[in-house]
Amino acid sequence: MVALVRTDGSCRFVNAAFETVLGLSRRSMLRGSLFDWFTEPDIVADTVVAVARNEFSISRFEAQLRRPPGATGTDLLPVHVIVTQTDEPEQVLVELVEIEQQTRQDREERALDQAQATKELIRNLAHEIKNPLGGIRGAAQLLQMEVESRELTEYTQVIIHEADRLQALVDRLLAPHRKPHVVGDVNVHEVCERVRSLILAEFPRGLKIQRDYDISIPEFRGDREQLIQAVLNIAHNAAQALTPRIAAGDACIVLRTRIARQVTLGKQRYRLALELHIQDNGPGVPESIRDRIFFPLVSGRDGGSGLGLTLAQTFVQQHHGTIECESEPGNTDFKILIPLP
Repeated sequence: MVALVRTDGSCRFVNAAFETVLGLSRRSMLRGSLFDWFTEPDIVADTVVAVARNEFSISRFEAQLRRPPGATGTDLLPVHVIVTQTDEPEQVLVELVEIEQQTRQDREERALDQAQATKELIRNLAHEIKNPLGGIRGAAQLLQMEVESRELTEYTQVIIHEADRLQALVDRLLAPHRKPHVVGDVNVHEVCERVRSLILAEFPRGLKIQRDYDISIPEFRGDREQLIQAVLNIAHNAAQALTPRIAAGDACIVLRTRIARQVTLGKQRYRLALELHIQDNGPGVPESIRDRIFFPLVSGRDGGSGLGLTLAQTFVQQHHGTIECESEPGNTDFKILIPLP
């Protein structure tokens, strides 16, 4: 929500978001005073005057926006107020951000910082494991050629097999840091259909995968294979969590696409974004790991590597997007957001 405001509180301009939130027409808003829309108008007025007179170049504070009777939503709306100078004297730019939206942005930034720190830790750890692992495997192969006892040969084969297994794990840990990008035009519904066919091939009976597509979504530039892998990892986790329901014949995954408007990802605002939901009716993500599901090696399933969601998040972030999760028993919804041109 943005407004150009004079020091007396009168508005020269208000955007459509402001009109929507207050439930007033632009004409009536331009006739009124910005200060009257707040529960503490004196604080807003003093700040506007101080910024306009160059006492501060910018000022930030929290306030309560008062909605008129009949407006959509609650009577009071907590907002983060940002007052900035303009080139015009006695005029400032006032931006309002809903506290809930600000909290979401802060959460996204923390998640990006945490993901970056975690990736650095995992990459360094993987390199430290990878170097001696080759030596262990090579030594086991040399030892196998020297021993004649069949029992001892079985032991060396165990060492080689486990070294190979660890090597594959390390390669998966390092995979997101490599840059195999094959950038081209991506149709999100081709991605969804590919994932749907792969999941149904593995779970041919007892599982329904419903489509709910917005066919107006345009193509965008990206790495098709990475996005297939990201969506597949999430959908495969959902299918595995649905195993009891698959046996009962009432397991369901929904692939839903929509266009989101005026989306902030990180610190950047995008006019349009792809919104892809992978939704299932399984038992839900365990509460004990709900805040850590995108961390490496965190899994809610016995035998899980805990890398599927980490890789999915990394691939989506490389497309300047993000993944969000809301989960409760009977309804788990992973939402992928990716900017659109």
